[in-house]
Amino acid sequence: MKIFKPKFWDKKYSIIGFFLLPLSIFLQILIALKNKISNQKKFSIPVICVGNIYVGGTGKTPLSLEIFKILESLNKKVAIIKKSYTQHDDEFKLIESKGAKLFKNSSRSLAINDAIKNKFECVILDDGFQDFSITKNLNIICFNEKQLAGNGMTLPSGPLREYFSALKKCQIVVINGDTNLNFEKKIKDISTDISIHYSEYSPTNIENFKGKNLLAFAGIGNPDNFFDLLEKNKFKLTKKIAFPDHYNYTLKELNDLISLSIEMNSQIITTEKDFYRIKHFQLSQIQCLNIAVKMVNKKKFENEINKYL
Repeated sequence: MKIFKPKFWDKKYSIIGFFLLPLSIFLQILIALKNKISNQKKFSIPVICVGNIYVGGTGKTPLSLEIFKILESLNKKVAIIKKSYTQHDDEFKLIESKGAKLFKNSSRSLAINDAIKNKFECVILDDGFQDFSITKNLNIICFNEKQLAGNGMTLPSGPLREYFSALKKCQIVVINGDTNLNFEKKIKDISTDISIHYSEYSPTNIENFKGKNLLAFAGIGNPDNFFDLLEKNKFKLTKKIAFPDHYNYTLKELNDLISLSIEMNSQIITTEKDFYRIKHFQLSQIQCLNIAVKMVNKKKFENEINKYL
């Protein structure tokens, strides 16, 4: 069954969101209680958390990989930490394909301890802002310019894991996209101490698809972000097909896509996460767009991170 993100999450006013509000309030009370009773563990090495409050599709993994490269360039022995979920195997494979050292465990704390035992000097939590059991030296929160904070409401009334005021626990916000002064003001209203940075996605294998008709599909948090990126880079899209986040594709579904691409005289293109989810099928007709995150002011961002090491 395909379950997509509700469209009303990104609408300013929604009757459905209003009726779900009591459940949203109840869930936030549970989160606050969990935060209060959690025993925070401190570690002997710096912990950098790359998280979000908007559920899914904010670019945490690409940014984690960029920070990994930055810290390596500063001669730090750094590892990425992920909580182990079976359905997130695509993210694990993607991280390892980029040459990053990954430690994963059902407990992030145990994964950090494994990194410490292996003499790593710093760890990056790819997700984990809502893991209240870990003391972080630096919290970085990601947003995408297309969704920002959606309708501003928390799950299930809206797309936020926590109230927007949760940003007071972070030191850096990274917005993927163009400058948005209104949103910056909203962030600064929470805390003037938050440092705001901008990033952009940069395709690294664009030459593989130039001049070709493309059938694009994506099963990520916000598939439209992928399609918009393709169009922004002047790709010739003949078809766009969206699937839910971390979608478990069947071989039949993929073969149907291949048949459709032949009918439309198009090359199939997908995201890196989707590609690593289906790589075991060994379908040469499906290729992925490789991307890297570029910081708009990389030196300023490096200096900001270095303050917390």
